[in-house]
Amino acid sequence: MNDTYTGAISLSIFGESHGPAVGATLSGLAAGVPVDEAYIAREMDKRRAAGKLSTKRTEPDKVHFLSGVYRGFTTGTAVTLVIENTNTRSEDYAKTQDLLRPGHADWTAHLKYRGFQDARGGGHFSGRLTAPLVAACAILKQMLEKRGVVIGTHLAQCAGVEDEPLAPGGEALARQLRALGAVAFPALSSVKAKAMQGAIEAAAAEGDSVGGVLETAVLGLPAGLGEPFFGSVESVLAGLLFSIPAVKGVEFGTGFALAGMRGSQANDALRMHAGRVVTTTNHNGGANGGITNGMPLVFRTAVKPTASIYQVQQTVDWAAKRDATLLIHGRHDPCIAHRARAVQDAVTALAVADLCAQHFGKDWQVTQAWNMG
Repeated sequence: MNDTYTGAISLSIFGESHGPAVGATLSGLAAGVPVDEAYIAREMDKRRAAGKLSTKRTEPDKVHFLSGVYRGFTTGTAVTLVIENTNTRSEDYAKTQDLLRPGHADWTAHLKYRGFQDARGGGHFSGRLTAPLVAACAILKQMLEKRGVVIGTHLAQCAGVEDEPLAPGGEALARQLRALGAVAFPALSSVKAKAMQGAIEAAAAEGDSVGGVLETAVLGLPAGLGEPFFGSVESVLAGLLFSIPAVKGVEFGTGFALAGMRGSQANDALRMHAGRVVTTTNHNGGANGGITNGMPLVFRTAVKPTASIYQVQQTVDWAAKRDATLLIHGRHDPCIAHRARAVQDAVTALAVADLCAQHFGKDWQVTQAWNMG
């Protein structure tokens, strides 16, 4: 099982949804990087289940550091953390353990691991594994903020409701990203947020679920990060974004809409501003040739509706080798897109921190000067 992202900064996650704990190991950090547990707790709160919009499984998600952190700073060795699972109900899955859940990884996991996998609550395939991912990457996210790199994600679309668009750049975008860091529900407009919440609750009342589109912007990135082809900014980010459970689509900048444009429309015109090369539009989403160009890095992900719904579904009983029907029990989210905002921020921080480490080395993590190119 490949549960490790390997780069100049590496991250491994471990555990299962209904096991004793989940955790992560983060390697490649310099000694002296601040580890602010209050900041980490705020990032965990963004992922936390919230009332009627989420599962009734609530966890305290207290992060315990086992190594690599001393007196609030990294030591230069691997940072290992664990988060205990304190609110599991494995009996919810016992009666239907042989019935494959439509939309889940039950069948593919059974094929690959020959029935030895822990299937309770999805096991290692569960969104529960995003908890240690968010905790570990919160260290990277705050580290980037101290270097002037700000990451923000909003729910651009959910259940047919569209949020206000992100500003194209400048101080307006910076204000939006800062505001997103303080809101519980990831929408720029409070009116749109309320409409989205109502749509999620309506689906939940019918035993159904909805998906959404998450849009992320990264502001303050230096130009020159990334490599052409296999080490491109887009390929590094896309690989991590697709590791988020339920993400089924990724686009950068204007994305798929570029296919319907002419080159004269799609090209981002170049101009000089305050001694820097800038573009008048950002159709390419902040990267050309796989390398950051100094403009905001902008991308979107499509998050599918939660697979666990409280309606009768057609499936198969894999043990009896026959068709069956399934009515799922347990505690599940009617929408996970709003909670996935924290996860998208986290993997973005991992990708950006890794690209910076490759470009500048470890010293940039704890020093104030870097070559902006």
